[in-house]
Amino acid sequence: MVRPRRIVLVRHGESVGNADDSVYERQPDHALPLTAAGRAQAVQAGGRLRELFGRERVSVYVSPYRRTHQTLAHLGLDPQVVRIREEPRLREQDWGNWQDRDDVRRQKAYRDAYGHFFYRFAQGESGADVYDRVGAFLESLYRSFESPDHPPNVLLVTHGLTMRLFCMRWFHWTVAEFESLSNPDNGEVRVLELGDDGRYRLDRPFERWREPEPYGRTG
Repeated sequence: MVRPRRIVLVRHGESVGNADDSVYERQPDHALPLTAAGRAQAVQAGGRLRELFGRERVSVYVSPYRRTHQTLAHLGLDPQVVRIREEPRLREQDWGNWQDRDDVRRQKAYRDAYGHFFYRFAQGESGADVYDRVGAFLESLYRSFESPDHPPNVLLVTHGLTMRLFCMRWFHWTVAEFESLSNPDNGEVRVLELGDDGRYRLDRPFERWREPEPYGRTG
């Protein structure tokens, strides 16, 4: 098995929905484009990634949403060293179809009280549902490492919650640990780097907004 040297996670740049949540009443979540600020965030992230990867090959997986595809385009990666696959399991948490802004705001308040991992949006998904499909994607990713010519870098262009849940699954974080962490900002990057001891380490932690509150002893 040829494990990649790096697994890099990138949150999409700012979308029109991040800037104005009333747009969800008029446009589907998956169709929302980046703002000018979001495009600039992607360009900035791309500069860091090009420096990180150099001329090494990169296996790219991108969420099927417009804002993630646009983010990938603005990263400016050399097409000669990347192979790109759209991966629906890396999509955003489903909050239902056409969204009523006030109802979504109420449900987000309920989620804050109930817990981000377990609360399921009406006609949508819970964090636990997203965790399950991220886990299924990881199984496919592991199998891809069996190819002797697998690139030394993997890049996931995805969403904030999905990034946290990917790391939760990879590092075996508890639900309590997940609940204590905040999403990365738009355009932020996290790198899982393979060490000499065969373990991956996160280059920097997610911001913590509270101390974990576990129900019992785990770990």
